Amino acid sequence: MSMNEALEAQKNEPKKIFMDAYTTWCGPCKMLDRNTFQNKDVAKYVNEHFYAVKFNAEGTETINYKGVTYENPNYNPNKRGRNSPHQFASYLRVQAYPTMIFFDENGKVITPVMGYKTPTQLEIFLKMVASDDYKEVKTNQAWAEYQKNFKSTFKN
Repeated sequence: MSMNEALEAQKNEPKKIFMDAYTTWCGPCKMLDRNTFQNKDVAKYVNEHFYAVKFNAEGTETINYKGVTYENPNYNPNKRGRNSPHQFASYLRVQAYPTMIFFDENGKVITPVMGYKTPTQLEIFLKMVASDDYKEVKTNQAWAEYQKNFKSTFKN
């Protein structure tokens, strides 16, 4: 679903958003699609707990977020490879691809997760955000403790 669709859906059924900010030229983004997002455990968990959003961070989608319209006015359809970054990607401070971004039930950014993740590497972030445990993990020590006590159930 698009970001606009997810934000609209939140109005009727509040649910967190899990956004995959990718580009068409990004190798690790393609691996994430193929190896992680196609994983049955990941797909089932994301679909149960989040609105899943695919966002081309160099694309042409118009996004209306918190009263502001974001576009990509410098997009060049004839350019191969890297293109102009989308204004929404810049607003979200996306600096590497892939970047997965979690939003709360009101569309507010919770946290980004940068880089390729296997299903079991992504699992801890998915479950920490879905359960609201992220609200209690505020220090590096708390994060280390959370990781130590986390029991993975996803299969790679």
